Amino acid sequence: MTEKKMSNPIIEGIIWKQLLIFFFPIVVGTLFQQLYNTVDAIIVGRFVGKQALASVGGSAAVLSNMVIGFFTGLSAGASVIISQFYGAKDSENVHKSLHTAYASSLIFGVLISVIGFILTPWLLTIMKTPGDIYQDSVLYLKIYFVGIIFTLIYNMGSSILRAIGDSRRPLYFLIVCCFLNIVLDIVFVVFLHMGIAGAAIATVISQAVSAFLVTYSLTAAYGIMKLKEIKIHFQLFKSELKIGLPSGLQSCMYAITNIIIQASINSFGTDTAAAWAAYGKLDAIFWTVSGAFGIAVTTFAGQNYGAKRYDRVIKSTRVCLGMSLGVCSCLLAFLVAACRPLYHIFTTDENVINLGVYMLRLIAPSCILSVFVEILSSTLRSIGDVIVPTFIILGGVCFVRIPWVLFVVPITNKIFMLLLSYPLAWGMTLILLVPYYFYRRKKLTM
Repeated sequence: MTEKKMSNPIIEGIIWKQLLIFFFPIVVGTLFQQLYNTVDAIIVGRFVGKQALASVGGSAAVLSNMVIGFFTGLSAGASVIISQFYGAKDSENVHKSLHTAYASSLIFGVLISVIGFILTPWLLTIMKTPGDIYQDSVLYLKIYFVGIIFTLIYNMGSSILRAIGDSRRPLYFLIVCCFLNIVLDIVFVVFLHMGIAGAAIATVISQAVSAFLVTYSLTAAYGIMKLKEIKIHFQLFKSELKIGLPSGLQSCMYAITNIIIQASINSFGTDTAAAWAAYGKLDAIFWTVSGAFGIAVTTFAGQNYGAKRYDRVIKSTRVCLGMSLGVCSCLLAFLVAACRPLYHIFTTDENVINLGVYMLRLIAPSCILSVFVEILSSTLRSIGDVIVPTFIILGGVCFVRIPWVLFVVPITNKIFMLLLSYPLAWGMTLILLVPYYFYRRKKLTM
């Protein structure tokens, strides 16, 4: 591979411009990925009922998001390693890292599929899933876990493509598969009356198509990144795990917190569970945008770190943080203003809508704190620093949010106290993360 072919604007071009070029395909693609489950929720909520909405978007969504979050964290390890080698123009290790990452996605896919299928009933039970939605939630999740390997393959493949600066192909694949999911949802749920099972099967088929497309792309469309074999190189696997496992565990702790919160939500009844499910779909729009900026800065900072362009690592973080704050603030303002008509997309039940509006308007303003956490932690991860940031972030979860939900909320039995756990945890995390980031930045420039 020649110098010319290995060159890319991430380590040479105008930072803000390249960040935007890289960001837009990521955020649009991630929004389309979110539409998989959101379309399921809309269609079953409108055509089957609020119990079906709570089944698809409540406990089932929390558990599926935990699995995806854990694997996304693991794939971030591969993404960082590949981006660093790519920035350093180390063709051999880029090639080895690619095959190691892909092999690991297949192994983890099989394990998670089997474990998730077996443990689904028990997990839904400990989450206090309401009796009138329990069986539907079990059915949806079991079908979902059967096809989870396709989701993991796509996520790993798209992470690999983004690590070398290609954020467009994953977007194209997701657009195709999202529309396929919508068509299949309508056919299975509306016309064939398959209910929850139809929504789950539509999602699995669509994800299988996206996995095939990203795999084909890697086997046919690239030189240095061409997928030729499925093989684990253990030294690189250890390096990928060193970065990815803490990130995966961090996502798991967030998910475990969400499970505890979901159990608390479920104790308030089906209307509250349905409102929370719909809130989660609207809230996901914000997290999609914020997360896309995090992915963008991880790739930019990682490649520049590999190329020893430390000044660009710092500048890309500052630019990306400013862009994320601006875009996310506008998005939150829109969600607060338009939440009531948006809730009508999911349900016509006025009590559910009123509860959802209350939830969103209470939490949304404090979400801006999480933008700082996302960008700063992503930069630290991109330079291989994951242990301390992970402990800092988990501290906000384990020592603030979880105790608050387990011990403070039951005393009052109020939704307000439950929702207050979010800004409290983000605030405490920032108090510790910001000083650590500036400490590491100073060491980087010494």
